[in-house]
Amino acid sequence: MSELHQKTLTELRSLLLAGKATAEQAVSDCLGRIEATEPSVRALLQVRGEDALAEARELDKAGPDPQKPLWGIPLAVKDVLCTRGQRTTCGSRILENFTPVFDATAVARLREAGAVLVGKTNMDEFAMGSSTENSAYFPTRNPWALDRVPGGSSGGSGATVAARQCPAALGTDTGGSIRLPASFCGLVGLKPTYGRVSRFGMVAYGSSLDQIGPMTRCVEDAARVLGVIAGHDPRDSTSVDRPVPDYVAALEQRSDLSGLRIGLPEEYWGEGLAPEVAAACGAAVEKMRALGATTVPVKLSMTQYAIATYYIVAMAEASSNLARFDGVRYGYRNREASELIDMYTRSRTEGFGDEVQRRIIIGTYVLSSGYYDAYYRKAAQVRRLLREDFLKAFESCDLIAGPVCPTTAFKVGDKADPLQMYLMDIFTISANLAGLPGMSLPVGLGAESGMPVGLQLMGPSFSEESMLAAAHCLEQALPPLPAPSL
Repeated sequence: MSELHQKTLTELRSLLLAGKATAEQAVSDCLGRIEATEPSVRALLQVRGEDALAEARELDKAGPDPQKPLWGIPLAVKDVLCTRGQRTTCGSRILENFTPVFDATAVARLREAGAVLVGKTNMDEFAMGSSTENSAYFPTRNPWALDRVPGGSSGGSGATVAARQCPAALGTDTGGSIRLPASFCGLVGLKPTYGRVSRFGMVAYGSSLDQIGPMTRCVEDAARVLGVIAGHDPRDSTSVDRPVPDYVAALEQRSDLSGLRIGLPEEYWGEGLAPEVAAACGAAVEKMRALGATTVPVKLSMTQYAIATYYIVAMAEASSNLARFDGVRYGYRNREASELIDMYTRSRTEGFGDEVQRRIIIGTYVLSSGYYDAYYRKAAQVRRLLREDFLKAFESCDLIAGPVCPTTAFKVGDKADPLQMYLMDIFTISANLAGLPGMSLPVGLGAESGMPVGLQLMGPSFSEESMLAAAHCLEQALPPLPAPSL
């Protein structure tokens, strides 16, 4: 059967379980699509060609298993997640030859659910960036327009799904790194509540901010993948021991949005928002009203401090987490150094890229003696106030809606100034600082650029069930996006 790569995960699953396609056919079709599109998109750092086909054949021998929710589905995962026997580089030269001996919990759960991993996706080095231009290997292009970025840092995951190389991928979100590429590539991207998905086996950037989540072409697919990877893991002390709802069944709970209160923060809808983004997101909110939702204004007054707070907290944690890559224990080592300090210096200078070194230096500074109280402690206090802002807002609404990003996907090289790049996360980082779930839903194409626009929904902790149900209802009422003409 041809064109299997055009199917959503849910459509492909139905074909596989009905015996109308085999796992080998599904994987082979996706590999063919990768071969055709990868030279222009460059979404993948590694492709598991023969290994993936061999795994698919083993699945076919055993026969379709309805108890495995992702049986025979080809998937890709961001290269920050450890994969047993497969290199995990984090988009960095310093881990170029690192091959883990274990799977990250999220990856292991995908395999247990019957998924076949077809590749590891490109990313900004150590998840630091908003465009996937900071990979040490090559930049990734947006399948909708190859002169534009796919967003970052999970840009490889976004591009591979948008290019129809596979129906779903895992990304990670520290400050918007799932939602931003989902918005730029016309996908559904979900950042779960902090603690909902185990971070065991994910190479840490900002430990108190990182979360793993799905990137898919429809809401139901996201619900299926989240249902597989969510749940308590004793190997991650931040993993929450709480039952996992049936997210797919929750989608059927709503035929409209009656009774749902949508909060519209004025801080997200004002100055700096591109007119085409405001128009597409505004039309989606209007559609939610037509479906029965009521909208209420809410105030998130601490939003103006979110960027500064995030970059102090994230860089401090990054400087601590990346201290382990010193050329001694594992990773790249300079072989010409004559003594220990020289070896440390040369290994880290040659192994890390410019953006990673910039963040390590800033993070080390804000944690240094004499500056800790002025910067890190103050940022931690503001972070608490920011969370209280959200909790107060959720007293008057069930979900908050706003744009994912002030603009649609920008052109490669357009944001050479790091500060300009950091501002791309202005609407997404608050959810990470507050530990809340957030998702991006494609709501149309920009009237000027013709590029996808994403609407962001945010909810209280562990409200993924109601968020997905509302998003699914809105998705059914909106015209579907066409596929990129790639």
